[in-house]
Amino acid sequence: MEIMKQFPDNHFNLAITDPPYGNNDAIGIKNGGGHCAERKDYKLFNNIAPNAEYFSELKRISKNQIICGGNFFGLAGGYICWWKHGTAFGECELIYCSMINSVKLFDFTWNGMLQENMKNKELRIHPTQKPVALYKWILSQFTKPGNNIIDTHMGSGSIAIACNEMNVNLTAIEIDADYFNSACDRIKTATAQGMFDFETPESLPPPAIYRVTIIFLWRMNYELR
Repeated sequence: MEIMKQFPDNHFNLAITDPPYGNNDAIGIKNGGGHCAERKDYKLFNNIAPNAEYFSELKRISKNQIICGGNFFGLAGGYICWWKHGTAFGECELIYCSMINSVKLFDFTWNGMLQENMKNKELRIHPTQKPVALYKWILSQFTKPGNNIIDTHMGSGSIAIACNEMNVNLTAIEIDADYFNSACDRIKTATAQGMFDFETPESLPPPAIYRVTIIFLWRMNYELR
């Protein structure tokens, strides 16, 4: 909220975000390396869904919004139905999209140990991690190169990797220091180009809100602040 208040009306072309749904789950998800992204360790706000003020501010600073789990927040409008092929948390996930009035389907396996691309499996570092492919598909459908995107809940950093590949500008925010650091490491490894500087604003009250603004320029040159 503190960071969103810094931006003028309609500053971003699109908000793409995955806020906590308010579910009280404590189930770990293991990846092939034996690491477990424990839901019980998602410690700050996993059981607290955003309030009306959050959604109002998000709509103020962005022209359009794509919000994962939109059905949990009672958002009326168009939806993306992500068919995950039989996960324990549901066969599909509904993603609110203000840019459509119907339902679009994204078919991509994301079921515990099973992933669509088993040859290049993504390391699971966050209990609610989304695949990079989901964000790349969303960006291909609803953005143009050079668009400005905001994600208020960066989590695993999947969206940053996708924005890198799709040449859009991203402002991403994460409040949990551990997830922030893990996501930054993952982004650096995935891009493997340019110099990165992830900073924590000293002016914000505790708990600190961690922010990374990644501006992807032509020919993969990066400016970060």
